[in-house]
Amino acid sequence: MTIQMETYLERNIKELLAEHPGVGEVLNSFNIGCVTCAAGTCALGDIVQYHYLPEERMRELMERIARTIAGRESLPREEETAPAAPREIAYSVPIADLVCEHALIKRWLALVPRVLDNIDLESDADRKLIRFGIGFIQTYADRFHHAKEEDILFKRFDETQEIIRAMLDDHATGRNHVKGMLTALDTRDKETLAAHLHGYRELLLEHIRKEDEILYPWMDRQFSSIQAEALHDDFRRADSRFDLGMAKRFEEFIEQIEQTPGYSHAFSG
Repeated sequence: MTIQMETYLERNIKELLAEHPGVGEVLNSFNIGCVTCAAGTCALGDIVQYHYLPEERMRELMERIARTIAGRESLPREEETAPAAPREIAYSVPIADLVCEHALIKRWLALVPRVLDNIDLESDADRKLIRFGIGFIQTYADRFHHAKEEDILFKRFDETQEIIRAMLDDHATGRNHVKGMLTALDTRDKETLAAHLHGYRELLLEHIRKEDEILYPWMDRQFSSIQAEALHDDFRRADSRFDLGMAKRFEEFIEQIEQTPGYSHAFSG
């Protein structure tokens, strides 16, 4: 690899894409979705490391990025532009638990547009439904799930790394959305409530994708079997601080909305 390419690997991806948009097309063709990342603060070399491509694919990626930066990249062949098949990810037990928690969070996020289309903030039942949904975000998504990341998982790494800082920034942004939701609910301001719920939904869907597909696999590669077992024990201790029926109650809440056409007025809390 030339010294020039090594220099580019140290460049901020957002700045690099601004100067060389074609690099984004190359990354997309390798299923490296950094072009749409809201932060864009990682260095190119870090991004390559996080995605952990096989050696041959890594060499091909570097060659195509170098040609693109030099202005020598021709239109890629059809087989080069076709996205690779999604890879199977084998998570360790504690990381798999986090992925399962993401699944329940995504089920609630999937319901947000339909709930907002039908909600009436003058209705006691509808306000109760929204408050319970915000409670799910505060309790399950944040205090139960995000806290394990912040207090346990991320502490096992250098938290100054850009990818972890970006995840922490997402958590903070999500909490600000929740504050806005609660204020809008109290003032019965449906427009502002919708803006914060939609903003939270978009944020978390992309946040979860990055964790499931990039951050968690990268972290898992650093763990020995003993370290993974210790992480699992720490997670279980953190979970024990919560009522055993907490997750079940929230799952039943989500199922009730999913399965009941007139869900808002049928909500029992």
